[in-house]
Amino acid sequence: MTTSNKYAPWPPATVTAVADVLADTNEGLTGGEVDLLLAEIGIADAEGSSKRKRLAQALLVRQARDQASNCVIKFITEAMAPVRYRQHPDVFSRRRDDLNEVLVHVGLRVNNEGKVARGPAASTLDEAAQHANSLRSELRRRGTHPEVLAYCTKEILAKNAFHASLEATKSVFDRLRQLTGERLDGARLLDAVLMSGSTGTPRVAINTGATKTEEDEQKGFAALIKGLGSMYRNPTAHDPRLHRPVTDDELLELLTTLSMVHRRLDHARVAP
Repeated sequence: MTTSNKYAPWPPATVTAVADVLADTNEGLTGGEVDLLLAEIGIADAEGSSKRKRLAQALLVRQARDQASNCVIKFITEAMAPVRYRQHPDVFSRRRDDLNEVLVHVGLRVNNEGKVARGPAASTLDEAAQHANSLRSELRRRGTHPEVLAYCTKEILAKNAFHASLEATKSVFDRLRQLTGERLDGARLLDAVLMSGSTGTPRVAINTGATKTEEDEQKGFAALIKGLGSMYRNPTAHDPRLHRPVTDDELLELLTTLSMVHRRLDHARVAP
């Protein structure tokens, strides 16, 4: 979209959400960068208790004065200029995805060139997650366990499903080591901490083990993790990516399953 044309004002909630993304406390522009960009495009700074509130207020005041959203579009375009991210492409990807979750509500998106363009519109959060075409937004919508995201967010931002599946699967084995202090890996680790062994009680138990059904559930839990490791950790660690394609849909299904595994570990009983 070119700002030489005049575009209708955006809802205040949309403008505020844009500011929340671009001036996010941890992942957004610094206060100095916000000030510099506002000055470059001729928008007066505003008062506020945080950089996000200052940016939102500055954009809302200018939009009200112009009776047009051109100022917001211009700020996004300048802030998302690819040259600013030449050393940090993952930051560009993250901000673009987050912005697109917001802009989809006004039928717009940020394209690969960092420019605001026409896109599909959405009226609900589910539609927004789908139309934004962001793997991260869909994972957030599903409530993916933070332990999973901690291990593979960088790979997701890099659009690398192959390595994301590898790193995400490692998260379960690493967590079991953290819970128990074990240094084993793979099937040996799972047998040592999830199976009954000589003590008759698993070191990490997802239930009381009081019934045959619960015993079978514990064994199935261990078998599930073994299977995930065999499918996604061992092959991807040894085979070239060329011969092990992982689609976004498959990655979503894997991360959802791993999230379930971590939630069961959240409530597991860990023996000394």
